[in-house]
Amino acid sequence: MTKRRAPKSVSLLILGAGGDLTKRLLLPGLASLLSAHDYDVQVLGAAREERTDAEWRQLIRDSFEQVTEPENGDRYLESARYITADVTDAEQLRTLIAACDHTPIIYFALPPAVTTKVCAVLRQLDLPDGTRLALEKPFGTDLKSARALNRQIAQVVPEEQVFRIDHFLGMSMVLNILGLRFANQFFESVWNGRRIERVEIVYDELLGLEGRGGYYDHAGALVDMLQSHLLEVLALVAMEQPPRLNEVELRSNAAQVLRATHLWDDDPVASSRRARYTAGKVGDRKMPSYADEPGVDPALMTETLAQVTLEVDTARWHGVPFVLRSGKALGKYVTQVRVQMRPVPEIPGFGGAPAPDSIMLDLKSGAVELDLTMNGSGDPFTLERSTLEVKKEPGDLLPYGQVLQGIVEGDPLLSVRADMAEECWRILEPVLRAWRKGDVPLEEYTAGSLGPKGW
Repeated sequence: MTKRRAPKSVSLLILGAGGDLTKRLLLPGLASLLSAHDYDVQVLGAAREERTDAEWRQLIRDSFEQVTEPENGDRYLESARYITADVTDAEQLRTLIAACDHTPIIYFALPPAVTTKVCAVLRQLDLPDGTRLALEKPFGTDLKSARALNRQIAQVVPEEQVFRIDHFLGMSMVLNILGLRFANQFFESVWNGRRIERVEIVYDELLGLEGRGGYYDHAGALVDMLQSHLLEVLALVAMEQPPRLNEVELRSNAAQVLRATHLWDDDPVASSRRARYTAGKVGDRKMPSYADEPGVDPALMTETLAQVTLEVDTARWHGVPFVLRSGKALGKYVTQVRVQMRPVPEIPGFGGAPAPDSIMLDLKSGAVELDLTMNGSGDPFTLERSTLEVKKEPGDLLPYGQVLQGIVEGDPLLSVRADMAEECWRILEPVLRAWRKGDVPLEEYTAGSLGPKGW
């Protein structure tokens, strides 16, 4: 990350602080950041839900308890406040900003439609110099709304003060992919379509909805995971080496990849699949059918497993399928990029055909695995599969802590630029249209299985 002088103090104003995101991810991430770095942060929460300052401070203290000694968060409790407010009301929003003792970071832990309303109101207000906006995905609900939202945001603050959050772009994962690719000659020399046959980017979860039915049923796996997270990972895997590791060069190269990305054969029906889980058992947990989950309207035909095949139409990647897949309530937890090399010819005199080599990068742990063909341990004339594995220690910061560090320091390296957000919608909108028309059947798989047969 390009290091900049951190501001003396900032106020983190969380709009929608009563939601699950704040408790489950945002505050623990902030706790990991403040435990490792000496920042002066005032933590303000705002939402329609009633909550006292004491309850808000206890929530902050509980978040520190998840990652460090709870007393490490005590210094941040005195200035912490919770304000019950309608964040779409101009006067109430003005009051919230006035409650910020320092440069405001306005964090939108809100649905896209509410975020759009708040941004329209912010245009009417006189914001303090240096005010930053941090927006949770999805950025809009389609390409048209994303463009409209970006136009609104541009009238509130400059682009360099906008942080579109994708916690998949945590520093450890970004640097792991870039370091592996560009700091190793034997990887970079084969990182192209002449040597690589296929790239798979997979995020399969054991968890079901976990109480998020109200949101998830209107998003589904395609929008929740592929349209944002996995496309951003694809951009890192396929990008050209940036001349410098800063927010301009890195994001420009990532945007270049996204502009060149399209559906395989430009066919949304043949290049996409969707499914949802039926009742089953994941480990020791019995899970109901998705259609019977709380907050779900079965008539919406929302998918819990999505798969799309894409092509990055550049000289480096032309003709290589990039398969993106993500699902819930599956029998195996998989979070990885797998790069499958092209097969080599059989070797005369050896028993067994050499299987194609592959490289696996784990998106969570940072581990790297190389699957190679080697001589057999017993019979040296027999070829067998061997795996070389490198494990990595987890970083000091949780993913949201890494993202928040960039916001506090004013470095948008890990945030999604406006044009990137729009390109992600452009790439997958044909699939969304085909699914809404029913051109792609909604398949089913038993919870705890590996998905429908043939996937």
